[in-house]
Amino acid sequence: MRTVRRTAPLLAIAVGVSAAALATPAIAATPTASPAQITQAQASHESHSLHGLHQRTGAVTNASVESTNWSGYAATGSSGAYKSVSTSWVQPSVSCGSATTYSSFWVGLDGYSNSALEQTGTEADCIGGHATYGAWWEVLPASESAYSGVTVAGGDSMSASVTDNGNGTFTMTLTDSTKGWSKSTTHAGSSGYQDSSAEVIAEAPEVNGSIASLANFGTVNFTGATAGGKSLGSASPTEIVMVNSSGSTVRAQPGAISGGSFSDVWKHS
Repeated sequence: MRTVRRTAPLLAIAVGVSAAALATPAIAATPTASPAQITQAQASHESHSLHGLHQRTGAVTNASVESTNWSGYAATGSSGAYKSVSTSWVQPSVSCGSATTYSSFWVGLDGYSNSALEQTGTEADCIGGHATYGAWWEVLPASESAYSGVTVAGGDSMSASVTDNGNGTFTMTLTDSTKGWSKSTTHAGSSGYQDSSAEVIAEAPEVNGSIASLANFGTVNFTGATAGGKSLGSASPTEIVMVNSSGSTVRAQPGAISGGSFSDVWKHS
């Protein structure tokens, strides 16, 4: 009688090799690239002074004005009324097409009723079709200065403050708690500074001497805003609505302020 050899073990080995060969290889995770950041060369062409301020037609109260580049709230008073200002916000993201547009978010002292201004904040721009972010400080009449060695991205938790040190200098501090960095600059104040106003602002900055098209930042939520150490809302601040040059179109609109919190919404470029 012929002996039959069992080949199941060889079949099992073959199946095992086949399964191994067909197994999907592990794919290494690709690091997320940091978004583009503004350079100092770009920052040197930007500035943040107030433009086109006038009483808002049809405002419910007298404490509402229009500007062609600012949107937010300003606490105003006599000289020396506000020695500090602060707030927090989540950095807005921008989705970019071919248009070049800009937006900034910041706190500052002075600037509402005089030509002085000490401030710090962030950018969310569309430059060359790419979302571009950044962190900066500024003392007028100089243009903004970019903080070096840091990155900002949409969704980052930011906080900022400006303080008059009482000796002719101001300290501007910007912190990104998501990225884990904080930058602080102490600089002489603008000539003729008065500490007569404190602002929390979303802005279409001035670029190369002209007010820029406003990047679609969606909504920015400012929280914990203070002026002179008290909640911004308790100062009965003036609402600033951003409009186009003719005043016919709202570009950005702040919502009602409660304590130190309010939202600012993009409406039109």
